[in-house]
Amino acid sequence: MDKRLLTILRCPVSHKGLSVLKKDRLEQVNTAIQAGEVVNHEGAKLAEPLSEALITDDGKRVYPVTDGIPVLLEGESIAMEQLA
Repeated sequence: MDKRLLTILRCPVSHKGLSVLKKDRLEQVNTAIQAGEVVNHEGAKLAEPLSEALITDDGKRVYPVTDGIPVLLEGESIAMEQLA
């Protein structure tokens, strides 16, 4: 992910900054996805693990990155509170 791009990207919901989700947190999310415990904001259960993701500065919302392109749609976001 281009660091210059990250400096201008913002969460479309909270307008918080975004950063790359660290590997250990990504593994946590993917483990929950494989267990069938993760739904996106639209309520759709995620079936495929994430290869990369962005997280808001407050750590509350994750956005998938597909083929190097951030998917900054509210409906595609994942609330981190469901992983607690």
